[in-house]
Amino acid sequence: MRANLVLEDGTVFEGESLGAPGRAIGEVVFNTGMTGYQEILTDPSYAGQMVALTYPLVGNYGINADDFESRRVQVEGFIVREAAESPSNWRSAQTLDSFLKDKRIVGIKGVDTRALTRELRVRGVMMGVISTQDSPAEALEALSTAPDYGRIDFARRVTAEAPYRWRPESEGPEAVAEAGSIEEAARFRVALLDCGVKYNIIRSLALLGCETVIYPCTATADDLLSSNPDGIMLSPGPGDPAQYGYIVDTVRQLVGRKPIMGVCLGNQILGCAFGSRTYKLKFGHRGSNHPVKDLASGRVSITSQNHGYAIDPDLLKDGMEVGHVNLNDGTVEGLRHRELPIFSIQYHPEASPGPNDSAYFFRQFVETLEKHKRAQE
Repeated sequence: MRANLVLEDGTVFEGESLGAPGRAIGEVVFNTGMTGYQEILTDPSYAGQMVALTYPLVGNYGINADDFESRRVQVEGFIVREAAESPSNWRSAQTLDSFLKDKRIVGIKGVDTRALTRELRVRGVMMGVISTQDSPAEALEALSTAPDYGRIDFARRVTAEAPYRWRPESEGPEAVAEAGSIEEAARFRVALLDCGVKYNIIRSLALLGCETVIYPCTATADDLLSSNPDGIMLSPGPGDPAQYGYIVDTVRQLVGRKPIMGVCLGNQILGCAFGSRTYKLKFGHRGSNHPVKDLASGRVSITSQNHGYAIDPDLLKDGMEVGHVNLNDGTVEGLRHRELPIFSIQYHPEASPGPNDSAYFFRQFVETLEKHKRAQE
C-alpha cells in the first residue's frame, strides 16, 4: 500500500505503508540513534510526534516483551528508510510491522530519511501528516485544521492515571490506594512527579534500593509530601514547558523541603521554577551520541537525549546556576543549586537506548538523600 509523508511546508515524501493504514498527524522529528526503536516508540516524551530514524535499517532485532518504556506506544507516527521483515534475535516475539499494526500506529517506509533529516535541520521541525488514504493536497488540508504541537498539554495525556508504587527488586508497577509505609528492603522512598516517565528511570532507582511512588502530573505538593518521601524526582515528558505552569507552581512549593532531582522536562520545569523560561530549538537533540560537559568537574559524557526545548541561562535566579552544557551548541544541559540539595540534567541518565556514561547521577541522587536524611536526624 502506498503512503505519503506531507510536511506543513508542502514537501512530499512518497513511500509504502508501515503498520496500520490511515492518517497520523504530529510534529515530525528525527532521532540519530542506531538502536532502541522499541524504547523510542514507547517513550512518553515522543507523544504528539512522528519520529524519523536516521539509521537506514530498522526492526532487525524485532519486538520483545522486556524493552517497553511505558504502558503503550506513545508516538503518533513512525518513519523509516527500510523495515526488516525477518528479525534475528532470540528475544524477538514479532516484527516491527505487525507490532505497529497491532497498536494501530500509522507509519511509512521507503522514505529518503537523509533528505528528510536535511529538510528538518535546514527549516526546523514542523508539523506533518502520514497518510495511506489522502492525496498530498487532502493531507495538507487535514493538517491545516490540526492543533499545533506546542499548544497541547501532553503531560496530562501520558501521566499515570493514579499513584502507583515500584519497589526494589520488583518486576513492575503496583497499584496503591495510598503511599503506605516504606518497605524494610527499601533504603529510601522517592516521590516521582510523572510528566511522562520512562520505566528505566524507576528501574534505576529500584536497583539502588529506592521505593518509588509515582504520582500523576496534576498532584499537588501536599500529595507528593504525604508519605514523607526522602526526595522528589521530576520526570521527563513531552510538549512545550510553557504549557505546564501548574507543574512549575507545584515544584516551587517543594523547593527547600526535600532534595529534588529533575530529568529532561524536569530540568526545564526546575529552571522555570527558578525564574527562567524555555525556548524552542530548531530541530532539537534526539539520539544517543550527544557530548555534554560538567562545568564543575570538566568531565565530558556522551549522552542519550530527547528534547526540543532549552532553558535560557540568563534568567536563572535565587541560587540556581548552569551545571552542564552541550558541546555541540552550548545550550543548557543541567542545573544545580548553590545551596539547596537540588540538581537536574537535560539528558537521560537511564539511557534505554544509549550509553551509560551518566548513570552515576542516580547514585549521586541517592547519596544526596542519604546525606540529607542524616542531617535531619
